[in-house]
Amino acid sequence: AATLAVMDGILTLAGRCRLQQEIRKSRFLAQAAPIDGEAAASAFIEQVSDPGATHNCWAWRDGPRYRFNDDGEPGGSAGRPILAAIDGQGLDQVAVVVTRWFGGTKLGVGGLVRAYGGCAAECLRLAPRELRVQRLRACVRCGFADAPMLYSRLQEFDARRLHEDATSDAVLLTIELPRTRLDAFDAFVRDLTRARGSVSVEVPSR
Repeated sequence: AATLAVMDGILTLAGRCRLQQEIRKSRFLAQAAPIDGEAAASAFIEQVSDPGATHNCWAWRDGPRYRFNDDGEPGGSAGRPILAAIDGQGLDQVAVVVTRWFGGTKLGVGGLVRAYGGCAAECLRLAPRELRVQRLRACVRCGFADAPMLYSRLQEFDARRLHEDATSDAVLLTIELPRTRLDAFDAFVRDLTRARGSVSVEVPSR
């Protein structure tokens, strides 16, 4: 699954999911959701955390960025195992909150690692998933003579025309295409224009 995500896009959740488990009299509730950035992760964590519970531990992953929190549990016993559950299944752009209601029996650090990590992993394992293709916006510059061929080949790269303009000596075309097709498209434009054309990435979009 992790390899698929790297090759074709991001493997994330198709929607929210939850799973409840009882472990040595403590009740654990894992809740997970797809996110799009840190603000979305923070909003989800705040929304599903129960202020009346003993602990609301969480983790999220969004590309290279991640955060986790033990919320009063011993350091490394909750947030990091939840993050490991996300990474272990090759998921990205996901936040998980595991809420615990203490039942009177201490689990020890090892028991907490297994409980928080295991509950998060099982919740994610059962959740529906989707492949989210990352798309980029790019500006293409080419000569007038090359433009018809460029237009005719856009579909091969799953590229969409967004806007076009022209200068006195070139066509300027703004397109959107999958991130994974960018290198091949750039090579095509260089070949088509004999290296006189260019492709420059503007801003990422989803």
